[in-house]
Amino acid sequence: MSDPAEDVVEELDSLGHLTGVEVEDDPDSAETGGSEDLIQTPFDPELIDVVTRNTTVDLLLSRVRTRRVDLQPDFQRQAGIWRAQAKSRLIESLLLRIPLPTFYAAEADDEVWAMVDGIQRLTTIVEFVEPEAIAVEPLRLRNLEYLGQEYNQATFADLPARLQTRLRETELIVHLIRRGTPEEVKFNIFARINTGGLPLSRQELRHALIPGEGRAILKEWADSEAFKSATGYGVRSDRMADREMILRFLAFRLTDPGSYTDDDFDLFLRTSMRALNKLPKVAIDELWEQFEKALHGAYEIFGDYAFRKVERKGGSRRLPINKALFEAVSVNLAMMTEDEIAVLIRRHRRVEKKFLDLMSDVDFQAAISQGTGDPAKVRFRFDAIREMLASAAA
Repeated sequence: MSDPAEDVVEELDSLGHLTGVEVEDDPDSAETGGSEDLIQTPFDPELIDVVTRNTTVDLLLSRVRTRRVDLQPDFQRQAGIWRAQAKSRLIESLLLRIPLPTFYAAEADDEVWAMVDGIQRLTTIVEFVEPEAIAVEPLRLRNLEYLGQEYNQATFADLPARLQTRLRETELIVHLIRRGTPEEVKFNIFARINTGGLPLSRQELRHALIPGEGRAILKEWADSEAFKSATGYGVRSDRMADREMILRFLAFRLTDPGSYTDDDFDLFLRTSMRALNKLPKVAIDELWEQFEKALHGAYEIFGDYAFRKVERKGGSRRLPINKALFEAVSVNLAMMTEDEIAVLIRRHRRVEKKFLDLMSDVDFQAAISQGTGDPAKVRFRFDAIREMLASAAA
């Protein structure tokens, strides 16, 4: 029988770099070519309200200035993908009157637009024309292709008045999904249209469409030394895989894995993110203490191989983080006492042997590799890890 670890594939970030996180081979996942973007339950087509807004750069800037457009300033791909030359070429296109692709946004109950497709383009425009609106340094043009050296290193203020006006009056097309459209349909629409370049990950969509305190919590925890050290500083944040891992931990601390019956794992995570938005600080602090305890315990027990599959044939290759293992191990350790974890740390060799035996179980391999959102597989992997830890401690 072949070793499943040989077939492990690692996720890529928006620049094609390895993220340190294993791709989930989920037949229902849109990210692996599956059907996760299909509607799971019937809906009323009359509730779908998508309108087209013909607006201008100036009007969008006004919305940004008054915080009526949510640019998600910590949106990783917005912050890191576009280099100065790419940004300059976008501004040059506007100056040359070359139309930009359509923008897509979702309207929240307070009429704020969450910009989902086109956020990099809009952020670049704001950075050049009105950088103070998002508290960044003005963008300077460089390496222009057609406008030559005349405007090299120019800011918006350096442009002639006619070009400034041309930029501000540039027309843009925004397809707006109005409030009242069912959430599952909203996510479905963005999954379908989000095909330019590298599609947004599910967590990037959740981040864009579910504003609230949860965003800041996931970012803070992902940036913590506890998380980074426990995962071997190996999880890149560009596609928000780190935040999804933390959300999955929180989801199964807010919902008992043994009672998990949801057929739509993405809906489960969205519901959990909204629940996170409503948690009082005392509950967040308690969850953080549990999370930190679990991360410390996992690293002390498993070392550099925490939350990763291991090869059965004695190989020493360190595989990428497995999300399903991360949630199952971290949640089980979070529910243990400090003394119980201390016993496992002392007996870490025994834990490692039993974990290696568990990795030889075909059903367990399936539970952490394929269709990981299936309720039966969720319950199986959580039970298996709990029993493995209990056996090692006995």
